[in-house]
Amino acid sequence: MSSDGRLVVISGASGSGKTTICKRLLDAPAVVWSVSVTTRPQREGETEGKHYRFVDEDTFLSMVEDEAFLEHAVVHGYRYGTPRGPVEEMTALGLTVLLEIDVQGADLLRERGVEAT
Repeated sequence: MSSDGRLVVISGASGSGKTTICKRLLDAPAVVWSVSVTTRPQREGETEGKHYRFVDEDTFLSMVEDEAFLEHAVVHGYRYGTPRGPVEEMTALGLTVLLEIDVQGADLLRERGVEAT
């Protein structure tokens, strides 16, 4: 991560209020959303590239092999990951990148030494 911007992680179990907190934080200037990549099917009302990037299993596994994720995990049978490139680009621009992930993903970020608040 760049020292210009920062990565803010909101982590907790499903249904713990992560999304509500994130929606409030996104009202602040220079705070942007990190769009996760997932293998789960797109739900009604979700927009590709806004809510998630939806990919198939092979694409996801290829991204894992290419080390394209800061973290990735299997949650409720589907894969989710935080793409490294966009986060690094946004923090280099001095933006605060908001990341909403489960506890498993947050643990992996810590293990990898990713600097986050």
